[in-house]
Amino acid sequence: MANEECRVLSIQSTVVFGYVGNKSASFPLQLLGFDVSTINSVQFSNHTGYGKFKGQVLNDDDVECLYEGLKENNIHNFTHLLTGYIGSKSFLQKVGDIIKDMKKTNPTLTYVCDPVMGDNGKMVGCHGNHIMYVPEELLPVYKETILPLADIITPNQYEAELLTGRSINSEEEALLAMDDLHNMGPQTVVISSSNLGSNGTIMSLASTVKNGCKEKFKIEFKLLPAIFVGTGDLFAACLMAWMQTDKKLQVALEKTLSTLQAVIKRTLTYAQEQAGPGNTPNSAQMELRLVHSKKDIESPNIIYKAVPL
Repeated sequence: MANEECRVLSIQSTVVFGYVGNKSASFPLQLLGFDVSTINSVQFSNHTGYGKFKGQVLNDDDVECLYEGLKENNIHNFTHLLTGYIGSKSFLQKVGDIIKDMKKTNPTLTYVCDPVMGDNGKMVGCHGNHIMYVPEELLPVYKETILPLADIITPNQYEAELLTGRSINSEEEALLAMDDLHNMGPQTVVISSSNLGSNGTIMSLASTVKNGCKEKFKIEFKLLPAIFVGTGDLFAACLMAWMQTDKKLQVALEKTLSTLQAVIKRTLTYAQEQAGPGNTPNSAQMELRLVHSKKDIESPNIIYKAVPL
């Protein structure tokens, strides 16, 4: 649990039904002692993987208007900021202005950036190996404006490649990319998932700079035979909470991934039961079983150990 008063402003997508973006991040953060305030970059009926969805997209004026309302009432002093999916360049630029203003109000603000731009293509309706969910014009804004303001970033392997212009095919290349990302500003860099694991595992890599020295870790975990949506948002939220509580990257990484594995195992078991033998679960059945994982979120059972590099 976060012991001091922790207040987070979370700016990302939301859905009416299911768990992605703010819906995936808010409940875990609240369980772990954070007072959560949300601004939704988009509000959809459900996530886009269903094929059909309806809803609204906020623009830069909308986010500025909401933030101005907080400022006018002097309720914009947060200890933490979390950003996830943002779909337009102007919105992201406006968020950059808001981060600068929040850091003026509270110079010790911790900003966690999940630069949601794409993944390795294991998504519905994509072509080739990689898919970008956002316009390419967001990339320079992340590199030039957002990353220099971030304290912690949690890209996946593909996003780390986009941000650094490096291809990552080995642990060594991953570490070089992480060094590049440190040089852009963030003190802590975590590649949330990569295909660098051995024997069908996924590898997460993490690096933090402490008193001029770098601590680096890797952790491997089992790849489950299914596509989960909202896991990156859950990862960033849990990592932020455990970094605040434990102040140790190694412990935060272990707790975060153990939580994630517990949630997705429960989700897959439930989905397969609902779908019935031999049937592939649908999107609704595969929604994360977050509420049912309350105990795992509050006190994760550490099953995966982070190895120092």
